[in-house]
Amino acid sequence: MPDHDPQMLKGALGLLLLELLSAQEDYGYSVVIRLRERGFEDLAEGTVYPALSRLESQGLLEARLVRSASGPARKYYRPTAAGQAERDRAARMWHRLAAAVAEIVPEPERTR
Repeated sequence: MPDHDPQMLKGALGLLLLELLSAQEDYGYSVVIRLRERGFEDLAEGTVYPALSRLESQGLLEARLVRSASGPARKYYRPTAAGQAERDRAARMWHRLAAAVAEIVPEPERTR
């Protein structure tokens, strides 16, 4: 199970959420599951929900409540136009940063 540096993840989480929600409108717990399926097994729900709220309060996500047959209504999120623009900006910055870091930090050899 990978351990992700919480500070590194915090810096990338907004981009990850905007990217996932650009592909498919979704509710919080489902987003957590989708992230876990993509390698963030150690990601806590308590990390994702505040990030979703923060993006919503910044006007980058909009939300709507949808009734659930199995419990309380779920809050579904999708990016606003500003959120799409932020996703594009953040993706460019992420790739620039990753390329610059890769120039300095070599890929570690994998051990078996």
